[in-house]
Amino acid sequence: MDETEPLDWVALSGKRAKGRRPEFFEDPALDRLYSVVFALAGEVSVLRERLDTVERLLERNGSVNRADIEAYEPDRQAGEERGLATRAYLARIMRGFQQEVEAMEADDPPIGELVEKLGRE
Repeated sequence: MDETEPLDWVALSGKRAKGRRPEFFEDPALDRLYSVVFALAGEVSVLRERLDTVERLLERNGSVNRADIEAYEPDRQAGEERGLATRAYLARIMRGFQQEVEAMEADDPPIGELVEKLGRE
């Protein structure tokens, strides 16, 4: 593709990866559901950053246009604030999974304890 041609995002989004799609759950519908949920979460994350850009430009300039939005590069402080906000957002999304991991850890003793116990027997 010529670098001067604009990317066709619709065509690119429809491309298939080589090989089989990874399966994580017994029910393939769950894999598809999680795929959609995480794709939407990614889109929301992008929208949050874009909204942050608009808010910062409005605060700084009192007005905003598309060129300013596209050209915006966050400074160090804005980048750190965005990083914290993104981590908090992902933590909220992943909380259900984290709770499952915590429940498994609470039910099972740490591997070190099991090794010690087996060594004493």
